[in-house]
Amino acid sequence: MKQDLFQARHEPEWKAFESWLVGRARPSAKRRALDADGLFSDLDFPAAYRRICQHLALAQRRGYSVLLIDRLQDLVHRGHIVLYRPQPPSWHAAVHFFAADFPRLVRQHWRAMGIAALLFFGSFIGVIVALQFRPELAHSLFDAADLARFEAMYDPSNADAKLGRESGSDVKMFGFYILNNVSIGFRTIAAGFFACIGSVYVLLFNGLFLGGVAGHLTAIGYGGPFWRFVAGHSAPELLAIVISGGAGLQLGMALIAPGRRSRARAFVEAGIDMAKLALGIFAMLVFAAFVEAFWSSIGWMPDVVKFSVGGLLWVLILLWLWRGGRGALHAP
Repeated sequence: MKQDLFQARHEPEWKAFESWLVGRARPSAKRRALDADGLFSDLDFPAAYRRICQHLALAQRRGYSVLLIDRLQDLVHRGHIVLYRPQPPSWHAAVHFFAADFPRLVRQHWRAMGIAALLFFGSFIGVIVALQFRPELAHSLFDAADLARFEAMYDPSNADAKLGRESGSDVKMFGFYILNNVSIGFRTIAAGFFACIGSVYVLLFNGLFLGGVAGHLTAIGYGGPFWRFVAGHSAPELLAIVISGGAGLQLGMALIAPGRRSRARAFVEAGIDMAKLALGIFAMLVFAAFVEAFWSSIGWMPDVVKFSVGGLLWVLILLWLWRGGRGALHAP
């Protein structure tokens, strides 16, 4: 076969192969094939690569031009790099999940997340405001022993004590906070099994409880130590609770309103997403526990430093959830 006929017959394949390689190298490009015969339309890269190798062997055996052979050798070399590239390390997949997949998944379920945020922060802020006008309502939320314990933990006159705790080393409290925080998060997700009612209850309960503590301490003049304590870890902890609640609501909605899918299929699909969300929530709560144990409890730190760090964490985490994964391709 003459070179012109050989080149005319296989030129579309070579261009499609090269286009796929170029598209694959660009983060914003989609990996697709362009030839009319559909040889690469399903991204069957190994088969396409074998055909290019065969074409190179034929061109060399038939003594075709150096330019054509060099071009095919270049395609084979670039294809070899792709085909035999080392697998990305496991940490690469983990980084991609937390940097892109998790925030993208949170945004995907924005309706459930918005309802969860309204339930939690609405009850949290509402009870704080109410207690500033009616401090006696705190006795409807807590008994006298609990109120006394809260006041002892955040007593402004006890400047030498660790904030937010009665006793325990930082390491011991780190373990305690992990257990406590993670159990709350996972209970909130699992409560969604009960047709969303369980998640709604957990969100409202935690909002009223945390808001009740904050509102009571603020009303009696103990707000300074309390807010210095919670400023650092509030962003990862409270947002993780909201995301847990949103995940639970989404799980419950799969049972209540599966749409055109069967209830079983809707529940399985929702369960897969919720399992991924649970992994990100776990990481957020462990991070919150670390900050709470080793940073939040420091009592001598100036207010400006405490609140600046807390504000920075709120900005960074909200920015991560809002922008993370936008415009990025899914991991292969």
